[in-house]
Amino acid sequence: MLPNIVIILADDFGVGNIQAHYPDNKIPTPYLDRFSAQSMRFTNAHTGSAVCTPTRYGLLTGRYAWRTRLQEWVLACYEPPLIAEERLTLPKYLQQQGYATACIGKWHLGWNWQGPQASTMEEESNVLSN
Repeated sequence: MLPNIVIILADDFGVGNIQAHYPDNKIPTPYLDRFSAQSMRFTNAHTGSAVCTPTRYGLLTGRYAWRTRLQEWVLACYEPPLIAEERLTLPKYLQQQGYATACIGKWHLGWNWQGPQASTMEEESNVLSN
């Protein structure tokens, strides 16, 4: 059985914001602390940018965002996808290794993602029936 992989990427949130990593933090984070205690910690990560779009691009592709058309800041609403359809991404690689993958939360890498997509009605039906 493959081990579970959960990647948490949060904007404006540092390793010192979780009490498990920085006990003097004044904001309680009990669920993240427990999750961290039961997990492998990857504490030596770096990003080529300090804003959301390039960071997400780098995490998913392993490439610098400045190698794309995005030369500064972040994508605006309704721009085409930043990740080329043929580009190998971390989720595609994990799927090739037998993993089921999902992305939950903010995307901010372009609109009209390539590939199969469920309609809003199908998604609503899935949520309501489970």
